[in-house]
Amino acid sequence: MTSDSADPDQVGVGPHPHPWPSDPRFDPELLRDGDRRNVVDRYRYWTVDAIVADLDTRRHPFAVAIENWRHDLNIGTVVRTANAFLAREVVIVGNRRWNRRGAMVTDRYQHIRHVPSATELAALAADTGYEIVGIDNLPGSVPLETYSLPVNALLLFGQEGTGLSDAAREVAAVTCSIAQFGSTRSINAGVAAGIAMHAWVRTHAIAED
Repeated sequence: MTSDSADPDQVGVGPHPHPWPSDPRFDPELLRDGDRRNVVDRYRYWTVDAIVADLDTRRHPFAVAIENWRHDLNIGTVVRTANAFLAREVVIVGNRRWNRRGAMVTDRYQHIRHVPSATELAALAADTGYEIVGIDNLPGSVPLETYSLPVNALLLFGQEGTGLSDAAREVAAVTCSIAQFGSTRSINAGVAAGIAMHAWVRTHAIAED
């Protein structure tokens, strides 16, 4: 595997030296032209389908859901973070269309599904065995720092600014809050999602070498 030293600002690797590997997981165009994608080294030159298939053998059993009533820009960040922590899937609740810019193309590797409302989300959770855990700083919320997230958690986040809708609160088995110490009332939904996913990982997952 080679990297381009001529331009230090370029990411990824350049064309693969001959002879090329014969493994069908490799993409001939990437081998020829180089792989500038934001992927870990183990997936350099692999096709998207091959990467997804490999990720599917290792995905964690937790999932993430986020409400989408105003095309929240945070959804892309949530998808990107879910990919980083290898969530089973991301569920978009509400509007089907969402802003993909923040995902930085990681939506190609992450399973994403849509449900139109919290009611359908509850039905999905029942069918798949998820336990819905809302994340919001609401009265009566349980501190995330002291709560043991279930292995089958479906972490549910509300719209930026308004937080979890009343319907979302009703379908959550529990709602957890994230400790804050400054003057702001809330933190960015994308940041909150990253904190909650990492809390799950700290409890249930071991990083690979």
